[in-house]
Amino acid sequence: METLTHSLPTLSMFFPMFLVIYLMAYFGAFRNWSPKYRPEASSCLISLAHGTPAVFLAIFALVTQSQRGFAAPNTEFQNTVLDYSIAYFLMDLIHYLIFNPHDILFIGHHLATLFVFVTCRYLVSHGAFAILVLLILAEVTSFCQNTWTLANARKADLPTAARLYDFLSPPFYVFYSIVRGIAGPLFVYQMGAFYLSGAADNVIPRWLVVSWLVVVVVAISVSILWVANLWVELFREKSREVEKKVR
Repeated sequence: METLTHSLPTLSMFFPMFLVIYLMAYFGAFRNWSPKYRPEASSCLISLAHGTPAVFLAIFALVTQSQRGFAAPNTEFQNTVLDYSIAYFLMDLIHYLIFNPHDILFIGHHLATLFVFVTCRYLVSHGAFAILVLLILAEVTSFCQNTWTLANARKADLPTAARLYDFLSPPFYVFYSIVRGIAGPLFVYQMGAFYLSGAADNVIPRWLVVSWLVVVVVAISVSILWVANLWVELFREKSREVEKKVR
């Protein structure tokens, strides 16, 4: 068992993997795309490589955990899943710093997310149960969101992309709204109630718990605002279409 534990991939192995995927996307898969969308598409590809696999890895890490709970120690496999996500967010952060240095919202989001993952993984080695559940809630919409984003980027010049964008938008908005607007807040409430009760103070410092909660609450709030704006825009488009038909 010890041999298996030490053979698990680490951050130093995952980061080069995401770097290679990004470079293959930028110089290969999307080389003919407009320079305006090429970096974003490459970012979407590494997000696809991270999102859905991270969900299944996190579920497996939680199911096989012998000690479950918000204060349980991290298992080696849970730490591996955290390393997997840390590597992705580091790579995507570099992408934003190079191509979108003025996008303070996403850069701040990635830095805050890295803070939560890194402190859970390397500082306290406890709390992975809560962080991985949050990871599942954050990434379960990843495949749909990235496909929608790629379709949105090409909808103006590719009829197929436009049709895919129109087809995906309503179900994606519904799915995202349920996960971020209902499931996420419910879990964060349970998480906050446990940690703020002091039940984990002996393994996770209170200041760190509060920091995690602030990051998560802000992230969920921004997500809800983002999808709310998408709903508003969708209804506006549908209203314009109805008006054109009436005329």
